[in-house]
Amino acid sequence: MANITFSNPSYRDKTVYAVAGSHTETILSIAREYKVPIEFNCGDGECGTCVIKVTSLDEKGRMSSFLTDKEKLVLKQVGKLTAEDIEKAGVSDIPPQWRLACQFIVRDEDILVEY
Repeated sequence: MANITFSNPSYRDKTVYAVAGSHTETILSIAREYKVPIEFNCGDGECGTCVIKVTSLDEKGRMSSFLTDKEKLVLKQVGKLTAEDIEKAGVSDIPPQWRLACQFIVRDEDILVEY
C-alpha cells in the first residue's frame, strides 16, 4: 500500500491509501476517486493541464515509474523539463519531480503530490 498526500495551498492536505502493484492506477484516477480537485482537460497526456510535483516520502528514495513519451514532450513544452532533465532521468533511472497526473502510475511508495 502507498500513502499519497495531496497538497494544494487552496485546499486542506488529504492523505489516501492506494493499492500499489496494479500498474494501472494513475494519480489522476486516484485523485478523482477521492474527490481531490486536480485540474485536467484531456486526461490523456496531451494538454499538460494536470502537471503535478511529486516528492518521495520514503527513506529508500523514489522508485516511481519512468517518464512516458507523452510526459517528455508535454513537460518540455510547458517549461517544466529541459532536454537535459529528460536525459538525466533516463541515465540515472530517477524520474524528475514534475509529472503529469494522468500518466504517473502509483508504485509502492509514500509520496507527496503538489498540484
